Amino acid sequence: MSNLFLDKNLLELNSGLKNKEYSFSDIANESIQSIETFEPKTHAWVVYNNDKLKESALELDRKLIVKSDFKPLTGIPFGIKDIFNTKSFKTQMGSSIWKDFNPGNNARVVDSVLEAGGLNVGKTVTAEFAVHELNQTYNPHDATKSPGTSSSGSAAAVSRGMVPFALGTQTAGSIIRPASFCGIWGMKPSFGMIPRTGVLKTTDSLDTIGFLAAHGKSLRVILDVVRVKGPNYPFVYNNVDTLGSYPKKSNRKWKVGFVKTHTWDTAENYAKTAICDLVDRIAEIDGFELQLLDWPSSLSNAHNIHSNIYSKSIAYYFKQEAMLISEISEVMQDMIQEGEKISIKEYHSALLQQDQLIDDLDKLLEPYDFIISLGTSSSAPPRGEEELPDPSLIWTLGHVPSIAAPVFRCPAGLPFGVQFVSRHWNDYKLLQAVEELIEKNILPAGSKSVILK
Repeated sequence: MSNLFLDKNLLELNSGLKNKEYSFSDIANESIQSIETFEPKTHAWVVYNNDKLKESALELDRKLIVKSDFKPLTGIPFGIKDIFNTKSFKTQMGSSIWKDFNPGNNARVVDSVLEAGGLNVGKTVTAEFAVHELNQTYNPHDATKSPGTSSSGSAAAVSRGMVPFALGTQTAGSIIRPASFCGIWGMKPSFGMIPRTGVLKTTDSLDTIGFLAAHGKSLRVILDVVRVKGPNYPFVYNNVDTLGSYPKKSNRKWKVGFVKTHTWDTAENYAKTAICDLVDRIAEIDGFELQLLDWPSSLSNAHNIHSNIYSKSIAYYFKQEAMLISEISEVMQDMIQEGEKISIKEYHSALLQQDQLIDDLDKLLEPYDFIISLGTSSSAPPRGEEELPDPSLIWTLGHVPSIAAPVFRCPAGLPFGVQFVSRHWNDYKLLQAVEELIEKNILPAGSKSVILK
């Protein structure tokens, strides 16, 4: 079954609308039909409003917008993880405690997408408070497998062609992991690139806004829309805006690193074989110079550092919810209890260790334009079974940008991805590299198709 969102990236959709190859109503109907067909078996949405979507599209059709008035996302439907404040929909954060909460405002990043012409379809399912508790969303490729928890509603909605992209967040691996398990693209930009105003806070030094998309060449479009810009944001302005969109000169080879990290030994053998084969293919391309990196012992404590920061922050920010013990999951209870055991001194020590890890990681990445690592250590595990450790939270802890690409299938036919990483603020260089690999047919342009047995 053909689907516009799975067939065309955002640039192509925008071009098709400008050239009247299809109407705004056609685009909205693509979303509506996919939701009506697949949502009963996917459960990607907390709430959506197809009537409102149809009405908004009809209004755009009546306006007869000329090409010069088009914005990057004019008439494009999108989903919003249900921890982002929205005026038009409740924000319930995967918790019965916050059922029917109306924030009365939009998260700043939501306003950015709306101002760029996007049409809000609804709120996608999230794990309870975007933590670890498995939610009601099913993996589109196999309902018995995990969809990746926290941003899984957004990933499943994109995977099924309900929307061409959706907003998500990552505090550990909550964008990269659902993208890998659901066979789509995901991007966790550099920490600090996207404003977090109006989004549920869980951990100050880790929470990162990102997005999931059906196509690799859609990622740049979304990042351009949602990130901060201009001299009022000096870190981004000095490190990103002054470099331009294509910072690598075409007459120089790409310097690429391949890193296994301390999570390599526990990964499935088929995942190791698949990524090594991909690395070999990239090494053979003209213009790419590849080197295997040694993983420093100073970075091997990343998971413990992350756990201490995350658990202590959860215990602090969810004190009130902890008093309603019957209303929160056992997973959340355990994290709060674990966080309460961590002293303030230990927490401050973990933050200092994070700062040191950020410096050590930057030194490791400095010689390279980008590095390649496992996305996840396997395809999606059975629901309720803990995922194998993977490198995603290392890159979150280190504040660096990462992109999940849907490259592989496991022996059982389920998708899983590879991850591309670059230095902090090198988001556009990373996008440039990924786009070039797509053009060279090393990476797929779109998502892994759903093949149900």
